[in-house]
Amino acid sequence: MTNAIMRAQPPLDFIPERFTPWVRRLMQGLLPGWVRWQTDVVTIKVNNAEVLAQLYGDFQAGKTRFVIAFRHPAPEDAIGIAHLLWQAVPRSAKQLGINLQPVHSHFIYDRGIPLWAGNWVGQLCSRLGGVSIQRGKLDLVALKSARQLLANGQFPLTAAPEGGNNGHNEIVSPLEPGVPQLAFWCVEDLAKAERSESVYIVPLGIQYRYVDAPWEAIDQLLGQLEERSGLSEVSDEFLRSLPVDLPTAHIKNLYGRLYRLAEHLLALMENYYQQIYGLERPDTADEKGNAQLAQRLKHLLNGALAVAENYFDLKPKGSVIDRCRRLEQAGWERIFREDLRDASALSAVERGLADRIAEEADLRMWHMRLVESFVAVTGRYVLEKPTAERFSETVLLLADMVARLQGENPFPRPSLGKREALLTVGEPIGVCDRWADYKASRRKAVATLTKDLQEALEGLIVDSSGFE
Repeated sequence: MTNAIMRAQPPLDFIPERFTPWVRRLMQGLLPGWVRWQTDVVTIKVNNAEVLAQLYGDFQAGKTRFVIAFRHPAPEDAIGIAHLLWQAVPRSAKQLGINLQPVHSHFIYDRGIPLWAGNWVGQLCSRLGGVSIQRGKLDLVALKSARQLLANGQFPLTAAPEGGNNGHNEIVSPLEPGVPQLAFWCVEDLAKAERSESVYIVPLGIQYRYVDAPWEAIDQLLGQLEERSGLSEVSDEFLRSLPVDLPTAHIKNLYGRLYRLAEHLLALMENYYQQIYGLERPDTADEKGNAQLAQRLKHLLNGALAVAENYFDLKPKGSVIDRCRRLEQAGWERIFREDLRDASALSAVERGLADRIAEEADLRMWHMRLVESFVAVTGRYVLEKPTAERFSETVLLLADMVARLQGENPFPRPSLGKREALLTVGEPIGVCDRWADYKASRRKAVATLTKDLQEALEGLIVDSSGFE
């Protein structure tokens, strides 16, 4: 079953950074064995590690401050970043004749992670130099801590400007402005202190590919999802009706099954939201095939968010991601309550009502969790490039949906095969030379830097040949 929250709890306190050197050394020693034991990542490759080696040399010499802004396609990204910093950068520095002290990074992580991964994860992140942040509100305590670390910390700072992992190797979700804002604050803090360090944002691309294309595993997972969804074997007539040109009959068969499953699940959800919440179906008469599917999905996601927003009395404001963050925070405020810091503060009856409020809030957040999984879905992702990677990403997203609809926890996801990771360090983006623009218009300067960072991360996406 899902990790349903049935009881109100004390507030989510900020977890401060408490970097402990021996914990870093311990984790560096344990990491290779843990990766082999717990993940399907068998190889981690790095491009342009020398860029970071040079920057770390300048950082340790007191010449620069920088934040590493990484793509976040999967939960395993932290493993690749640890490999990059603990192995690839020191190795590159040695080749370049740069004498570095231990290479590490402070980092920002979601305060919600310890809720499902365990409190020990929060303590481990703290000891590794991490700063917890609540994504759905203006977390001033976390922002102040991150700002202080970027300007004065022992190490650079690492953060995911997408805000969370989106499950796609070749799509960058719309970026949140937090990383650019932190970089400008760093320039401001250095100027006030009359310090001369340069400030950079370093884009870091992360992608995965399967060592061997897992077509059989994709076929099996599709079969399981079809069975759980009540679908029979796809007919030849249906496959012939698909107006698509695909390279092989096998891939066309898989695509037809994937399309049918997606359409079936979408129709089920449309019926659910129409019957229970009165969500009207969109007019898609002018659209066909994938375009129609994409339009219906967008309408459904907006409707699902509206259901949760109506319950929490929130107005739909901003992007889909913004709305998800605000809903998450609204739910947390009803579950993690300041008045429960003292367990004896409430009577037994008041406690029962608090638990009821928390349980209902968690149930309403289910709609938001469903939307979160499909924020980056375009409707044409597989058809544009029918690779095993894109098939697997989409099938796994549908597996997430099926699990949530059945009241199950979608994580950990099933493994479809052995993968290798590729980390590509991009060209550092100078922030100091944008300072005049920032003083003229903070909002415009942050938006421009966010856009440039988005384009830089998108430019780091490579096809499978880039792994060689």
